Amino acid sequence: MAENAISKSDDIKSRIYTIRNVQVMLDSDLAKLYGVETKVLNQAVKRNSERFPKEFSFQLTVEENDFLRSQNVTLKKGRGQHRKYLPWVFTEHGALMAANILRSERAVEMSAYVVRAFIRQREQLATSAEILRKLENIDDRLLQHDQALVIVGREVKAATGVLEM
Repeated sequence: MAENAISKSDDIKSRIYTIRNVQVMLDSDLAKLYGVETKVLNQAVKRNSERFPKEFSFQLTVEENDFLRSQNVTLKKGRGQHRKYLPWVFTEHGALMAANILRSERAVEMSAYVVRAFIRQREQLATSAEILRKLENIDDRLLQHDQALVIVGREVKAATGVLEM
């Protein structure tokens, strides 16, 4: 039985994480989107490992997994609710390749949504980086103005001190 499928209306973008400075999706989220069990997705990827170089997918470290779990509070109560193995994550290209090897109608249909979500995320990151660059420039200018005001203040004090004598 496939895990609960994620509808198109769900916010796919919220399922994209930055790990190792790369935008990725968890295997479990991708499997839900594609309408298969996580185990099925990972088995298909393993059978086609030559299609998934490290820049397409990689397995999380214990620390990365713990960090994601603490951010998302994904632990369920009860026996058998936790993963046995560390999750795999997929970049935009890895997600697209996974849809190709699964060959299900849903996977093909949802792959376009996944790619669009990665693109929107990348655009937002670029916009954020541009805003940060502009703020940094403003900060630099303010520092220059502050330094100039300090110099002017010293000169005024020195000039008024000379005139008082």
